[in-house]
Amino acid sequence: MPIHSSAYDAIVIGSGPNGMAAAIVLAQAGLHVAIYEAKKSIGGGMRSLELTLPGFIHDVCSAIHPLAISSPFFRTLPLEKYGLEWIHPSAPLAHPFDDGTAAVLERSIEATCQTLRGDGAAYQRLMDPLVGHWEAMAGDLLAPLHFPKHPFLLARFGLMAMRSANGLSKSLFKDQSARAFFAGLAAHAVMPLDRPLTAAFGLTLGILGHAAGWPMAQGGSQKIAEALGAFFCSLGGEIYTGVEIESLDQLPSARVILCDVSPKTLLQIAKKQLPAKYSSQLAAYRYGPGVFKIDWALNSPIPWKASACLRAGTLHLGGSAEEITASERQVWENRPSEKPYVIMAQQSLFDATRAPAGKHTAWGYCHVPHGSLVDMTERIEAQVERFAPHFKDCILARSTQSTLQLEQYNANYVGGDINGGVQDIYQLFARPTARIVPYSTPCRGLYICSASTPPGGGVHGMCGFHAARAALKQHF
Repeated sequence: MPIHSSAYDAIVIGSGPNGMAAAIVLAQAGLHVAIYEAKKSIGGGMRSLELTLPGFIHDVCSAIHPLAISSPFFRTLPLEKYGLEWIHPSAPLAHPFDDGTAAVLERSIEATCQTLRGDGAAYQRLMDPLVGHWEAMAGDLLAPLHFPKHPFLLARFGLMAMRSANGLSKSLFKDQSARAFFAGLAAHAVMPLDRPLTAAFGLTLGILGHAAGWPMAQGGSQKIAEALGAFFCSLGGEIYTGVEIESLDQLPSARVILCDVSPKTLLQIAKKQLPAKYSSQLAAYRYGPGVFKIDWALNSPIPWKASACLRAGTLHLGGSAEEITASERQVWENRPSEKPYVIMAQQSLFDATRAPAGKHTAWGYCHVPHGSLVDMTERIEAQVERFAPHFKDCILARSTQSTLQLEQYNANYVGGDINGGVQDIYQLFARPTARIVPYSTPCRGLYICSASTPPGGGVHGMCGFHAARAALKQHF
């Protein structure tokens, strides 16, 4: 029996950033839309909880949001009217070194150059033209395969972006600090840094640091979800939480169904509707490495050796480019790294709502093999201690999440993969399968709109935006 008897124009399964974006686009078109969310609260990767001690607010998944603040779709929404306030740290990012110095991604390109030793001029030549044209490029980059609106700009970016991170870095930079800095940016690709296309991640995140910043949501990432949800409801949308969809047969009547789910989950809930060939293609979809995550409640700020780190919302811990490269390669070889590349955030330094007065929070993770159950706590904390001696003395409590626990929390994180699948040259646009409209399925009116579709992972909502636009074009 269907959950509800009323009929809808459109139903969206999942309330992550892409599900929310899809639902809003459809509601803005005047359709009667409902969202069904399995958990008791909306948000998917945009949730915040007291994971350690009372009064300490931790971001469960996403924490820092350069793609959200620069999203071509989210920027059109009046989310500030619904309680969303962005906080920009003094510096978006710091990459500390063993000698007590740090390379710093500042909002200013010139200020960043001053931290890159002898490679400042090379960095400025790289970034100046790209940052200046980000607004024009964003719509083309955050979209499925298409003829770009700005082909010459995109071609200039693409010639560099298609290269490996290590290859581009070595051709541009002479000093180890700049190479390490770029490797840390590019390692968000969750791929070996000698593979094609990894440079794209380093370039994009660097551009975003200058063009838009790497902000956090005041009060936690949950505030993004709440603002999106409130705006959707203001358009007449309906949200049902605590409803896990195990089969499309549970749903009430609708002309279109958009699924903010992984290909694995789509196979499970639509097994009666999907043809065998498409099902086999979904089954062959490749997921990447997972993550092991830690949240800390702290009695003081982290005692970084490099004082510049106290100005940064995000930290990349990994030392040299060679170390980061080795760490990411080992993960792909199914070997948890002994010295993992660690991504950290220290929100409470800039957002007093995250912890009791005088106390602090920290958020961090490293990449691990797909589905790994190895406890990386000691290895991660050793990397933090390397750049912040006596860090462990600051810890009041910690909460850890393995790849399995992350998947249990959010079924889209298959094997702990927070990017929704490998984003290599073979699966960048052909995600989840190679189709002219990647969001559509052979089943009429059924779409997939998760991070397993173009343009991939991140809190930007563009997968949902493009999926909803495709549904409107084909059915309304």
